Amino acid sequence: MRKKVVAGNWKCNTTVQEGVELAKAVNQLVAAKGPEDVVVVLGAPFTHITKVVESVDGARVGVAAQNCAAEASGAYTGEVSASMVKSTGAQYVILGHSERREYYGETSEILNKKVALTLENGLTPIYCCGEALEIREAGTQKEYVINQLEETIFNLSADDFKKVIIAYEPIWAIGTGKTASTEQAQEMHKDIREAIAAKYGAEVAEEISILYGGSCKPSNAPELFANPDVDGGLIGGASLKAEDFIGIITAY
Repeated sequence: MRKKVVAGNWKCNTTVQEGVELAKAVNQLVAAKGPEDVVVVLGAPFTHITKVVESVDGARVGVAAQNCAAEASGAYTGEVSASMVKSTGAQYVILGHSERREYYGETSEILNKKVALTLENGLTPIYCCGEALEIREAGTQKEYVINQLEETIFNLSADDFKKVIIAYEPIWAIGTGKTASTEQAQEMHKDIREAIAAKYGAEVAEEISILYGGSCKPSNAPELFANPDVDGGLIGGASLKAEDFIGIITAY
């Protein structure tokens, strides 16, 4: 039985103090209203992680880093390694986010290193994939997204692959005024699951949680989460407000 997951991605937002207050508010709401069968994750900035971990009930709310270094250690000024992330008490790392790929030049080669180090340190990768507008308009989105997976996490053994959570981001529908329909979301999630089945078998494909990362809000979460291949969401803006975030967590 694959897990339902709602993961917040705070991105480059909140001070440490604001992040702690947000984490405490989410923690209280999850304790009061959160379904026991939904995994909740807060993706905090590196500066916040230790204090956010201390501010939540780890049995109900997990914590993610939004990135990690492609090297284990060494002379890489400004980088934060997977082992450093592990030492904070975080359990997850968001990898391959479209903003990291676009703004910071993250390639499949770099992401393969990051995935390997994340897994070596006992952390769960939340691995992002997705296509830009020109790809969607050309009608080649399936081939593009599957190729992203084939170049990276499809290189993992079945045992390691089963430890990964996938997040699909329709980049063309984020902050563009365009909206991905629930049918479009389900179609891509189904394509991803079928590609996993072809690579690793149907049993593995049924175990993998595939999250939707395209402007998910309390208003559209119930419709999105009702799709058979949408197992939750990677939430951006709505994760910065505790009431909005719990509205998504309780949307199943």
